Amino acid sequence: MQKLAGRVAVVTGASRGVGKGVALGLGEAGASVYITGRSLEQPAAPDIEGTIQQTADEVTRLGGKGIAVCCDHCNDEEVEALFSRVNSEQQRLDILVNSVWGGYEAMIENNEFTWGRPFWLQPISRWDAMFNAGVRASYVASRFAAPVMIAQRNGLIVNISFYAGRKYMGNAAYGISKAATDRLSADMAIELRDHNVVAVSLYPGMVRTERVMKAAQFLDLSNSESPQFIGRAVAALASDPNVLQRTGQALIAAELGIEYGFTDIDGKQPDPISI
Repeated sequence: MQKLAGRVAVVTGASRGVGKGVALGLGEAGASVYITGRSLEQPAAPDIEGTIQQTADEVTRLGGKGIAVCCDHCNDEEVEALFSRVNSEQQRLDILVNSVWGGYEAMIENNEFTWGRPFWLQPISRWDAMFNAGVRASYVASRFAAPVMIAQRNGLIVNISFYAGRKYMGNAAYGISKAATDRLSADMAIELRDHNVVAVSLYPGMVRTERVMKAAQFLDLSNSESPQFIGRAVAALASDPNVLQRTGQALIAAELGIEYGFTDIDGKQPDPISI
């Protein structure tokens, strides 16, 4: 059953990882999905897999309509042009998922894993990547999506976040950026509620992304989630007629799976991670 047939979505940062999984989850539900990122037909680097065109093709194969749009989400003009195009071509926008994220780039410097260092030993560039290609990118995309949703008096904005917004995990900048993402969702929700537009944060668990699977031999993946599972969580929210009751909240994908009754692509029901 294609419960999102006729709906239009934008998923940012969807060349690979969680963003790609969200696009696939919306595609299998029948949505038309605009897939953004910087890698159109060639990966950004030799050791990085996936392009937005590959994601778009998979979305279409699953029963949706995938539309690849090259967009650097640190470039405001390109972001504005993206949403102008969506509005021009579709005259609507039902779902925005902000998944673009630059915080995991350059985790190793001079052959040293610096991710877990205290803040005074962290490169300042890591903060900039998390906020410019993370929190700010989500804010700007939402800024251009909101007028379309407000005009139609309906819409869902999902900001991909993580448990680090609630508890120290990894390093200070990471936690601050995720807490800022959660606050972004909460405060946008207040301003959007009267327009019947929903804003939430969504927490994945341990996700079997391309990078995670490269290190699979060192990890316990017994309670992991496919990237597409996160997309099924977004599809469930988008098809819930009472989703406005959740606006402003930080939601956990695995909890939504239990509540809405959807499973992962392997038929398993992941357990919610406890913090």
